[in-house]
Amino acid sequence: MIHDAQLDYYGKRLATCSSDKSIKIFDATSKNSSSKLADLIGHDGPVWQIAWAHPKFGSLLASCSYDRMVIIWKEERPYSNVWYKVYEYKAHELSVNTVAWAPYELGLMLACGSSDGYISILTLKDSEWQKTRFLAHQLGVNAVSWAPAAVPSSLLAPSPLQDPTHVYRARLVSGGCDNLVKIWHNHAQNEWKKEDEEGSHSDWVRDVAWAPNVGLPYSTIASCSQDGTVIIWSQTDNNSKWNKTALPIGDRSVIWRVSWSITGNILAVSSGDNSVTLWKESPDGWKCISQIDEHSSNKQE
Repeated sequence: MIHDAQLDYYGKRLATCSSDKSIKIFDATSKNSSSKLADLIGHDGPVWQIAWAHPKFGSLLASCSYDRMVIIWKEERPYSNVWYKVYEYKAHELSVNTVAWAPYELGLMLACGSSDGYISILTLKDSEWQKTRFLAHQLGVNAVSWAPAAVPSSLLAPSPLQDPTHVYRARLVSGGCDNLVKIWHNHAQNEWKKEDEEGSHSDWVRDVAWAPNVGLPYSTIASCSQDGTVIIWSQTDNNSKWNKTALPIGDRSVIWRVSWSITGNILAVSSGDNSVTLWKESPDGWKCISQIDEHSSNKQE
């Protein structure tokens, strides 16, 4: 069973991971569906999730597994299709369920969430991987997602990382088996603090996704749950309250994944009934604009 599939930054290569403990990389530009470029073998259990780093840092791929390990893979040369392990992280006591790279503006930084309840932050500094761990969800972490490296602002406002008068705090959101969505910020170099906590789901939070910010005057997060609901959270600035809006999903089974478009205005929702729906906000609220399921390749709403 394939658990995750991710395109690289340029959309040219597709990485997949599965229950057979392997990671496979395919040529996404080829018309031949079997154009496999590489097999990455190194985990001792099902591989749950993979994540490509920004190409600024070269060809790097992170993976996490039931074997409690996080592996960072590096390609020998660009598009050589020869990969090797550059780092193995083995500090978690239970399955590592999720990995996510931080925005490239923050440097090479990886968040990892585990069933042991901890989130680990791995940061490459001076050719050494620095590790930080903090307890996030007592019953286990299912998903993490980074905030964009920008504050809610107009398109003409300077980036906070380019403004010497602005102190930027790295932020991320997590979802766990305690039915909670939590917001965290980097309080100090190796210290993460909880900024907020939302408990509107009635079952495990399966995924969270922080929307890209392209100049919109607010931050947006999507969360989905085993209870079949999707909630959109919005915040006008870092100190204001998060407002929630439930998508009119209807009677659906578990919602597994949520993912934003690159502009942050369209949300893809994957559910347990083998369907994917696309949602967009309108003056009348959030509307389903398209649906793909096993009975129809594409239904336009």
